[in-house]
Amino acid sequence: MAAALRPYEGVMLKVGMTNPPYILWHLDAVAEVLREPNVFEFMHVPVQSGSDAVLRRMVREYTVDEFRWLVDGLRRLVPGLSLATDIICGFPSENDEDAAQTIALLSEYKFPFVNISQFYARPGTPAARMKQLPPAVVKRRSGEVSALFASYSTYLPELVGQQFRVWFSELDKKFGQTVGHTKTYAKVVVQGMRAELLGTSHMCNIVAVQKWHLTAELA
Repeated sequence: MAAALRPYEGVMLKVGMTNPPYILWHLDAVAEVLREPNVFEFMHVPVQSGSDAVLRRMVREYTVDEFRWLVDGLRRLVPGLSLATDIICGFPSENDEDAAQTIALLSEYKFPFVNISQFYARPGTPAARMKQLPPAVVKRRSGEVSALFASYSTYLPELVGQQFRVWFSELDKKFGQTVGHTKTYAKVVVQGMRAELLGTSHMCNIVAVQKWHLTAELA
């Protein structure tokens, strides 16, 4: 499919979410797709927890080491890859050691995009029948993960002064900005509501680095 889009200049494909078992043994093929010129170098692969004990109770079909192997392999094959993940805090029976292992995993990989959620027991599920953790514990652990995520830089300061191609896709009316993404799916904003940029790509100079985005000017 990605190859079929090559003749259509300016058309970019974004790969969605997948779970580790689905791609664990297909990294070369996945990387080949991500390296296509019309595919963003981005993937969303939820880990949920850095503890094997918690993953077993969640009935996840992978281990933390397998997740590490997947991430290391993708980053080696696609050096600029932006990888998003999900973390659930306070799953039933999660203890302090389990929570610390999740913190350690996030500290090790410093994912640029992390969806952090507190465990919620959906009625009728096996997890809903397990003994739930006190809400204060769940809130504290999610706060610790959130604080760690906020503590590191998503984008390196060294990006200032560099030039990248940006594909523009939306207008942010709240902040009066035009929004696009680089090939590695870094969010880039230029000041002003530039509707004429939508659906086009341009080389841009990075002028500032923030936690959530890069600020740029058209080259």
